[in-house]
Amino acid sequence: MTACGGGQLWAAALIANARKQRDGLMKHELSTSVFILLAATLGVATTSAADQSTSGTTVTVAGEQVEEIMPGMLQGYLTKEEQLDSKVFVLPSPAEESAKQAFDTAWMKKMLELQGTARWDLAAEDADLAFPAAADVFSCALGIDVTEDGTPALYMLLRRTLTDIGLAPYSAKNAYQRERPFMISDTPVCTPQDEEALRKDGSYPSGHTAIGWGWALLLTELAPDRAEEILARGRAFGESRNVCNAHWYSDVVAGRMVGAAAVAKLHANDEFLAAMNAAREEIERVRGEDMAPEKDCATEASSLVLEH
Repeated sequence: MTACGGGQLWAAALIANARKQRDGLMKHELSTSVFILLAATLGVATTSAADQSTSGTTVTVAGEQVEEIMPGMLQGYLTKEEQLDSKVFVLPSPAEESAKQAFDTAWMKKMLELQGTARWDLAAEDADLAFPAAADVFSCALGIDVTEDGTPALYMLLRRTLTDIGLAPYSAKNAYQRERPFMISDTPVCTPQDEEALRKDGSYPSGHTAIGWGWALLLTELAPDRAEEILARGRAFGESRNVCNAHWYSDVVAGRMVGAAAVAKLHANDEFLAAMNAAREEIERVRGEDMAPEKDCATEASSLVLEH
C-alpha cells in the first residue's frame, strides 16, 4: 500500500485535525497519529518520506525560532537530500512462513499477556510522541527533568531529532508495507485511538523504536555516566511497541538499527554537533543543582520489571 489517492484525503484530514489540536481547539494532545501523519504528509504519492516540503510556518520553541514541517513537527537538522534511504540497508521483513515470522508470532502472543498491567499502561504512554510528553521519557534514566523551560537546549535537540530519526525508517516502511500484528491476529492495541492511522502505516521497521533508540544513543553521549540506565530505557521504549501490539519483534530490531544509522548521519552535521555541545553543558549544569525528577521513577521502574 502506498500513500496516494485516498491516502491524500486521509493525510489532509489529519493535517486539519492536527492544526485544531495545536491551536487548542481540541482537548487531547498530538500523539502517535501525528507522527504517522508527518510521514504520510511528506510521503504522499512518493516512495520516500524524504521528499519533504516545509509548511513555511516559524514557531518559537525554547526561546528559538524554528520552522515547522507540519503543525507540531519541527524542521530537523538534516536536509531532504541528507535523509537516510533505509531500504538500502534494511533487509526485507520476514516471509510469512519463515522461522523469523514464527518467532515474531510467538513473541506477540507472549506480549499480549501483559494487557491490563502497568507495563501495558506504560506502553500506551510511550506511544505518545508529542511534546512536552515525549521529552519526559528519559527523565528518570537521565536523573533530571527534561522541560522546555528547565533544559531548553536539550528540549530543542530532542524535538528536532525526532524528525530526523523518525523519518529515517520510511523508505523501508514504504518499500515493504508489512501489516502490523493486531491486523493479522485481530487483537487489541494499547492505543485504540490510533488504530485507524496505524493500519495505513507500514509496520517494518518501527519508527517509535528508531526514535527511542536514537535518543538513547544521543543521551548516552551527553551523559555517559548514566549510559546503562539510558540504554535500558531506550530498549524498553522500543519494546513498548511489542507490548502495545503495534509492532512485531523484528520491526523493533530493525528500528534500532535505523535509529543508530540516523544518529551516525547526524554527526556529520555541524548545527547538530553545536546543539549537542549546548545540551551537554546544560545537562551538567542542571545535574549540579541536585534536583530529582518530578516523575514517579519508582512506578516506572516497577512497570518495566513486569516485562520480564
